[in-house]
Amino acid sequence: MGQKVHPEGFRLGVKRKGEKVDYKSAWYSDRDFAELLGEDLRVREHIEKKLSRAGIADVQIKKAAEQGEIVIDIHTARPGIVIGKGGSEVDALRGELEKITKKKVQVNVREVSRPELNAALVAESIAEQLAGRAAFRRTMKRALTSAMRSGAKGARIQCGGRLGGIEMSRQETISEGQVPLHTLDADIQYGFREAKTQMGQIGVKVWINHGVADDTPEAMRR
Repeated sequence: MGQKVHPEGFRLGVKRKGEKVDYKSAWYSDRDFAELLGEDLRVREHIEKKLSRAGIADVQIKKAAEQGEIVIDIHTARPGIVIGKGGSEVDALRGELEKITKKKVQVNVREVSRPELNAALVAESIAEQLAGRAAFRRTMKRALTSAMRSGAKGARIQCGGRLGGIEMSRQETISEGQVPLHTLDADIQYGFREAKTQMGQIGVKVWINHGVADDTPEAMRR
């Protein structure tokens, strides 16, 4: 049986001098952990469903236990869709989230200036093209080239699923530059999306190296 660890798990809880650890949710509770975690899941599910066409890269949630308030940062490549005309869409979203959580909610919209360097948005773009029956090798190569031209130190793209028909399931991987997945000496961003195609369900995984690459022989062998 394979033992699989989410790539973000390699960097959780690790804090060097002068650095900070960024979690997708920032709150603490001694007694109501399960309830607050379920609240996070409902918030994320609603945002992803309502803003499925807005290019959502990340949703960060912060909670102030004393005031009972929630601050939600939505990182998106298309802020105009999230905000709407005169702020109508974001006001509607805030009201819906307050009904779900029964708390006061503050929504901040953060623009992702370079979507081609965001692993989640790259994975989403590939998944959408595959769902539109695009050739997967050409789509993967185009996304990889765009990321490298935009300044990435390295990138790796993996598509897995029934790419070869009903009888065989396989995965395709392409990479360029350095993407040492198990080192803390590089800022590796990970993204995952699923695409429903006529050939079945396809998973798209993207790793993008934004920082200093680890060029040691041990890292290069991984």
